[in-house]
Amino acid sequence: MPFRKHMDSSRPKILLVDDNPGNLRILAETLRHDYTIVVARDGETALQLARESNPPDVILLDVMMPGMDGFEVCLRLKSDPITWSIPVLFVTALAETEAEVRGLTVGAVDFITKPIVPRLVKARVRSQVELKRHKDHLEELVEQRTREIAITQEATIHALASLAETRDPETGGHIRRTQHYVRILASVLQRHPRFRDTLTDTMVDMLFKSAPLHDMGKVGIPDQILLKPGKLTAEEFERMKDHTLLGYKTLEAAQRSLGSTSFLHLASEIAFTHHEKWDGAGYPRGLAGDAIPISGRLMALADVFDALISCRVYKSAFSHPEAERIIRENRNTHFDPDVVDAFNARVEDFRQTALDFADPETDPSR
Repeated sequence: MPFRKHMDSSRPKILLVDDNPGNLRILAETLRHDYTIVVARDGETALQLARESNPPDVILLDVMMPGMDGFEVCLRLKSDPITWSIPVLFVTALAETEAEVRGLTVGAVDFITKPIVPRLVKARVRSQVELKRHKDHLEELVEQRTREIAITQEATIHALASLAETRDPETGGHIRRTQHYVRILASVLQRHPRFRDTLTDTMVDMLFKSAPLHDMGKVGIPDQILLKPGKLTAEEFERMKDHTLLGYKTLEAAQRSLGSTSFLHLASEIAFTHHEKWDGAGYPRGLAGDAIPISGRLMALADVFDALISCRVYKSAFSHPEAERIIRENRNTHFDPDVVDAFNARVEDFRQTALDFADPETDPSR
């Protein structure tokens, strides 16, 4: 059974692992004035203590123990994402070079040779504790900076999407619904062999964040076309098509300023390709099949479905069953068949999303 001494959460925590009570006593006496000491007399207990919510800062580990020896304990610690970063110092009577090489191979950072020299033990432990605290501080700074970048990205996208809303009063609810539709579809396709390498969790998150900018280019369409209370003429429709190119150019210019790996890459891709069709009959480039980025294929279905169930000045809203039938009828023509299959698998989630983000004075439960 483990025992603990001087439990003070403000002090660095050292886990001592040795099957010999005498060795544990010597190490604990050497370190107890500067550190919180936790001890274990076998490998299994050591692994359990290392996985606690308040893990040790450093582990001093005996090599020669019955059952699971120190090398195996260290190997398991370094194979576990929860404990891999805890520095391990072997405490051993083994003086052979082969043992030291094996210890370093399984992940130990240092060796302390028996019989123990207290001043040397203190110096080695202090060095590892300071190094661990410094590394942890750097990781905290990186996490903080990552959070700040994520907030900046979301604020930028929100600002740009809000700009698009000012030109088209029907855009707000559409933006929120379609971004959720895209995430629903992507989450299904994450398990599909064609997409699982592309649709990582990070990719799905960025698709969700970028989707609101799919109609960014409409800010460049004249009001008499964008807000026309009726069907567009053929010439007006050709002008309306330009919103894909306008959105792409705007976002691409911003992306060039931020770098090729910026978060706006997906947004510009979606803006440019969400009106392409699986059979090549779409615009602006007439891409077909897998030549259309998956981001554009997902957005295409989300955009069309929401347009179908929404009331516009030039048309009445379709019922959900009617909209769903149209989506299915366009499988393998307008839409990637696998994307339609994902839609079929989660059609009830589409309906609920339409309810959750319904425009005022509409009834999306039809």
